[in-house]
Amino acid sequence: MSAVRFNLVDPAQDDPATPRGRTRERYAAALEMAEYADGAGLTSAIVEEHHGSPDGWLPAPLTLAGLLLGRTRRLTVLACAVLAPLHDPLRLAEQLAVLDLAGGGRLTTVAGIGYRPEEYEAAGVPWAERGRRQDEVLETLLAAWTGEPFTFRGRTVRVTPRPYSPPSRMLFAGGTSRPAARRAARLGLPLFTAAHLPALEAYYTERCAEYGTEGMCVMPPGEAAMLHVTEDPERAWARLGGHFLYEARRYASWQTAATQSSLESAAGSVEELRREGIYRMVTPDECVELARSTGQATLHPLCGGMPVEEAWSSLELFADKVLPRLGE
Repeated sequence: MSAVRFNLVDPAQDDPATPRGRTRERYAAALEMAEYADGAGLTSAIVEEHHGSPDGWLPAPLTLAGLLLGRTRRLTVLACAVLAPLHDPLRLAEQLAVLDLAGGGRLTTVAGIGYRPEEYEAAGVPWAERGRRQDEVLETLLAAWTGEPFTFRGRTVRVTPRPYSPPSRMLFAGGTSRPAARRAARLGLPLFTAAHLPALEAYYTERCAEYGTEGMCVMPPGEAAMLHVTEDPERAWARLGGHFLYEARRYASWQTAATQSSLESAAGSVEELRREGIYRMVTPDECVELARSTGQATLHPLCGGMPVEEAWSSLELFADKVLPRLGE
């Protein structure tokens, strides 16, 4: 899999002196990059959901997903993850069905439960109800996509249109805990984990057998990393390392002892971040080797507010000097 990740993080957005047009230009660049990636033969674009971050961390992944689908023809768009308990279940069912139909089955949504109480508070959703609401959302989506009437919160409702894809192809249950794995197995949904957790995959497979459902687990490789392709890694770290460190520290500040993520960093400096290997500046040759060993390559253009021209340089270098060699 070759992917581009977009979360549109930009710490400059929190500065009143920053021109408002800067954010618009970065969104426009993301759409242009997705279109370029589609034509070059990359397989996926990844969007995500967070709320209230001063750097503008993407709060509306399905809106951006729809725009990406409209600008591309082959690229799969992965919404990873949508914070399902914060959404109205019926509206979410309708929105995903329409996106699935309009995109020809190219949208995959990971329904996550989230890990930031402040996002629940802002949405007016009790944090203590997150598990129950996750159950309700997933059960409602499956019932809604049959196209038949069903009971929702004590009333009979019907959701139309039906999606193009079967639920098992367009919807994953996200999580890194045993309750998340049990939920996915009980509902017959594939499981998507945010970390490399073979033991959880085994537990999920056992629960699928117990419930009599068919399962599939997708997880990042043990060497998961966000990549920037460059002919000069030393220059790239000197020029762009602060952008990657900003995003790594912001993300780490949201994590708790209960969360697990392959992208969680403990770095406090650019040098520490470089040694960790979660974010990597790689030459085309190094990128080819890494993609072959892990089975995937995820570029992170626009990471942490980096200059747009640097993002384009990485993407174009990947398309010209890496992607053609991955089929060898």
